[in-house]
Amino acid sequence: MIGYFVYGGKCSRDYGLYISGGGTFNAPERDVELVEVPGKNGSLVLDNGRFKNITVTYPAFIRQKFRDLSRMAREWLLDASGYVRLEDSYNPEYYRLARFGGPLDFETRVLNRSGECSLSFDCKPQRFFTEGDIVIDVAGSAQLFNPFPFPALPLIRVYGTSGRLLVGDVIVQISEISEYMDIDCDTMNAYKGTQNCNTKINAQRFPVLPAGQTGISYEGNITHVQIKPRWWTI
Repeated sequence: MIGYFVYGGKCSRDYGLYISGGGTFNAPERDVELVEVPGKNGSLVLDNGRFKNITVTYPAFIRQKFRDLSRMAREWLLDASGYVRLEDSYNPEYYRLARFGGPLDFETRVLNRSGECSLSFDCKPQRFFTEGDIVIDVAGSAQLFNPFPFPALPLIRVYGTSGRLLVGDVIVQISEISEYMDIDCDTMNAYKGTQNCNTKINAQRFPVLPAGQTGISYEGNITHVQIKPRWWTI
């Protein structure tokens, strides 16, 4: 089946570039260390509690207008720096954070009218669920359900002036809010725009959303809360 991908918000079809998707169903490697202990059979496994990056490779081709379209594709793919969003038509309900660092080596066909290549993206291990980007409004309290076995690291926006936020068994004391405050549980930061607000919160740890149900509520002078749960799997 011929497919396409979207990288950094731009679609490969706009560059005449199409793919097949056999490599899109692979899973990353768990980060573990094997330690050999003298006198003990087998290896001791030290789990670092994370997954390694994964390389996702698409067999790709351009069938017409190869000279112009391949130039445009090169400029597009090699322009982005760092990780950007990568989606494909084989897994439309998920996306990855990926970077393309090259090379981009086309094998041309008759009279250089078409060409084929392999596009390899260095991807973070998570496959993010697109529904996990939908912002959930919490008015008073709510129950959020994580459908995957991996703890999600949400982005939480709190409106009001001060109060106490409860996410599962984690209590976040907020001493001061200027209209709103974002609590990013991935980067472990609190901020409003470019303003750092880490000194305005107090918690034993940043909240996570484990598998299954998690209760959300708040007290004090908090008016409402919005949560982008960021569900993910591998």
